[in-house]
Amino acid sequence: MKLSVIVPVYNMAAGGKLNYCLDSLINQTIEDYEIIAVDDCSTDESLQILRDYEAKYPKLFRVIASPVNKKQGGAKNLGLEIAAGEWIGFIDSDDWITPDYYEKLLKKAEETGADMVGCDYHLTGEHSFAIGQVVHNNKPEQAGKLTKEKYRSLLLDGGSLVVKIYRRHIIYDYPNRFPEGIFYEDNAIGKSWMLRAKHFEYIREPLYYYYQHASSTVHTISPQRCENRMEAARIMIEEAKRFGYLEEYKEELEYSFTLLHYINTLFTYMVGVKSIKLSFIRKMGKEMKAYFPDFQQNAYYLQRTNPEERKLIAMQQKSTLFFVIYYKLLWGYRNFRKKAG
Repeated sequence: MKLSVIVPVYNMAAGGKLNYCLDSLINQTIEDYEIIAVDDCSTDESLQILRDYEAKYPKLFRVIASPVNKKQGGAKNLGLEIAAGEWIGFIDSDDWITPDYYEKLLKKAEETGADMVGCDYHLTGEHSFAIGQVVHNNKPEQAGKLTKEKYRSLLLDGGSLVVKIYRRHIIYDYPNRFPEGIFYEDNAIGKSWMLRAKHFEYIREPLYYYYQHASSTVHTISPQRCENRMEAARIMIEEAKRFGYLEEYKEELEYSFTLLHYINTLFTYMVGVKSIKLSFIRKMGKEMKAYFPDFQQNAYYLQRTNPEERKLIAMQQKSTLFFVIYYKLLWGYRNFRKKAG
């Protein structure tokens, strides 16, 4: 079996989202591949849709019905248990791909000897193959046989895990799997996977369609989602300790942790959560300091974090109460200016 594609599914029946994803998978221009769709205890018609595809394409399509809701990471792990492919790919069940997506990625791998291949993607809000907003998932200079400099670049700007394929050994030669029961599972283990690759290739072409809608994980902000992001960051560091690369890439991992656990979580929490709790923000700031006491002197932090955010973070580190009051006044003033203008 050349390729296994794993699709975690949860309540994607409405609006034809799941069908659009699955149709793009069954119409791929390659042979010798399998689609493993894992239903994560959907409460809508998703499982029935999957069963219908399985009945129609029995040689291509396999369905697993998870007995309990494990979130995307758990669903992906169930798929990994039975995947037979030399290559492993993932796709979110509300996204879709061009008909030649896997053909192009696999061809690039065969031509170059790569064990990890990725491409660019579109951001789109409609079910079509029209070109939307193109996002460059990687950089040309990251491609080729991987060196320490390229690993550092991939640790900082690795791009999305789902917009890549991985040779089997990258996943199966190691005991770790996706964390279960949380969102942001890719962030937790993606860096370990990239460091296991020896040769990465990148197709600077948008072949993956990333569907943007109100229920997308990236658009859903809640205290639990914020805690999930923090947990993913903790696991990311535990992975680095477990597999022995924390010290070698400490600057890159420190900044990655700061961004995931603290900066992104702090500011999305402030904007998206209605009932803000000082205790949660205080815990976040203290934990950041406990993991990396000198994170504010990190070279990447100083280069990549804008001065206003650095000012607000320094404020939160000194006084959570003062930070919250100041931030709310600042946000209120900006909203007033926007409405008045």
